[in-house]
Amino acid sequence: MADLQVKIWYTNRQKTVKVTPELKKLIKSSILETLRMEDRKGRYEVGVTFTDNEGIRELNRTYRNLDRPTDVLSFPLLNEEELNGTEDRPVLALGDIVLSMEKALEQAELYGHGTDREVAFLTAHSMLHLLGYDHELSDEDDKLMRSKQDEVMKRMGLEVR
Repeated sequence: MADLQVKIWYTNRQKTVKVTPELKKLIKSSILETLRMEDRKGRYEVGVTFTDNEGIRELNRTYRNLDRPTDVLSFPLLNEEELNGTEDRPVLALGDIVLSMEKALEQAELYGHGTDREVAFLTAHSMLHLLGYDHELSDEDDKLMRSKQDEVMKRMGLEVR
């Protein structure tokens, strides 16, 4: 058995982007690279839902009381204490990532890089949330999370030059 394995449960609730095997492979690579960067070992499960701007707006309104679309939402299953006490679990379900593919396309164009880079970045961002990071707590937490996201992109060869 490998030191690190991840099972991803995909759900598609949008028609903006075709969910191809290549897209799934990109997302899995971003998830694995984030876990490797955090020196995580073991078996993990993550849910990934593809949605559009209206779908993510509804979730944002329901769960964050923000009535606007966003690019990605994270729904962690474990708190920091639970994450640190997981050595004995055979499989660790981390939570769910919800990606607005419509927003990912918009942002890729806005920032002048490819959709692959944007999707990988948003996945890494969300994975860090599932692992207990929160950029909204303080400027220091924001800087830490940004540096970790940049490191994942660098490891994947998708850094912005």
